[in-house]
Amino acid sequence: MNMLAFTLFLIIVSITLVITFIASRRTKTTSDFYTADSSLTGWQNGMAIAGDYMSAASFLGIAGMVALSGFDGFFYSIGFLVAYLVVLYVVAEPLRNLGKYTMADMIAARFNEKKVRGVAALNTITISIFYMIAQLVGAGALIKLLLGIDYVYSVIIVGILMTVYVVFGGMMATSWVQIIKAVLLMGGTFVISLIVLAKFDYSVFEMFKQMKTATPLGESFLNPGNKFKNPIDTISLNLALVLGTAGLPHILIRFFTVKDAITARKSVVYATWIIGIFYVMTIFLGFGAAAFVGYDTIVEANVAGNMAAPLLAEALGGDFLFAFISAVAFATILAVVAGLVLSAASAFAHDFYSHILRKGQATDKEQVVAARWASIGVSILSIILALFAQKMNVAFLVSLAFAVAASANLPIILFTVFWKRFNTTGAVTGMLVGLLTSLLLVFLSPNVWSPEGAAILTGEPLFPYENPGIFSIPIGFLAAIAGTLLSSKKADQKKFDEILVKANTGYKGPTA
Repeated sequence: MNMLAFTLFLIIVSITLVITFIASRRTKTTSDFYTADSSLTGWQNGMAIAGDYMSAASFLGIAGMVALSGFDGFFYSIGFLVAYLVVLYVVAEPLRNLGKYTMADMIAARFNEKKVRGVAALNTITISIFYMIAQLVGAGALIKLLLGIDYVYSVIIVGILMTVYVVFGGMMATSWVQIIKAVLLMGGTFVISLIVLAKFDYSVFEMFKQMKTATPLGESFLNPGNKFKNPIDTISLNLALVLGTAGLPHILIRFFTVKDAITARKSVVYATWIIGIFYVMTIFLGFGAAAFVGYDTIVEANVAGNMAAPLLAEALGGDFLFAFISAVAFATILAVVAGLVLSAASAFAHDFYSHILRKGQATDKEQVVAARWASIGVSILSIILALFAQKMNVAFLVSLAFAVAASANLPIILFTVFWKRFNTTGAVTGMLVGLLTSLLLVFLSPNVWSPEGAAILTGEPLFPYENPGIFSIPIGFLAAIAGTLLSSKKADQKKFDEILVKANTGYKGPTA
């Protein structure tokens, strides 16, 4: 066991638990629990969004993907960054103006029916769990490497901690854990990037030149096609990454933590700058790991390459940098999974329990209790599923969650705000078909089935592509359109006019 790393782990966990304790004393109402009472400033929420978004997939997964696959790994960095343009220009303001606590609130602002809210809640819970599996896989691999604790116990430890943050601290604790994590992650990544650049005489051109001979891939390391040999897979991945963020529940609920749409937009600008700088630095992480750690060492530590960044830190800065970066990676995972648990728990307690089961009659206290129990349930389910996904790259696992989000949520968000004829049948059909299609294609894909036993199950995959986005995203849009056009129920034109004004201005009318 690396005692220095273990000590830093304890320090980070202690700090986050203190934050949770302080936040728990301020978390009294549903607004406190779900949105920190909309009290965050633009820069605070921007930092928290960045902390939420720069997950184990970004730090561990992308570094490993670039180190093992070269240029193809950088597709993830590009896709994750460009995705925020969609969020900034299309989703952030309408969501904040129409919603209150969850994504379903936004849709229910136009379609005030239980089945719409129920399906939206189902999507939120499913996508959050899908995303959480990736974080827990990264956590398990990291703690196993660093502390020698078995993967199963590592996943359980992280699962317990993330549940504690949400159950006791709510959104306030989650937000400040994410802010602290963002600062630590940016600082650690910057230090490693600077050391890597120094190894190449502070010349980016020299770095690219030397990388042509630094890996088993040779010159092809800098060219696309090492991992994604099929162009359809490449397009599918990028579609999922660029469009998926705008449908991710744990990102969307962050816009309710600020007071208005203007602040929501500012927070996206702050987040985009932070995230953009970070993803540029992932090039140095991946190239550095490939050059100074080596392909064999990376694969030996974790076959999916998830430990490339911590191993690079050890190679460049010895035990202390290794321990620090590993502890930061651990904080990264804790912050993200806390946000995911909160989004899923909010969907269950606010949308399903309060509005459907209790018909809007649940008290604040009852909603918070329901959300806390839901947090425990979501955590247990995610832990169980993560135990079966140990061999999968975390960046890749997250890309699948993005595909599901883009297929099931994005069409409904866009049509709710921008299509006059859109109706309840179209909303329900689009969400369900998008969700089920993307999940089915993932289940039938090489991610789950492998003739060599390299995936979860042994056998021939019926769906040949690794990411379903290029098929499931258009199907989600088409299902929403078909459901609307084939339905005999007409859209409420007056309601749409109200929604259009409110979504773009925040104006709630003279009686609001």
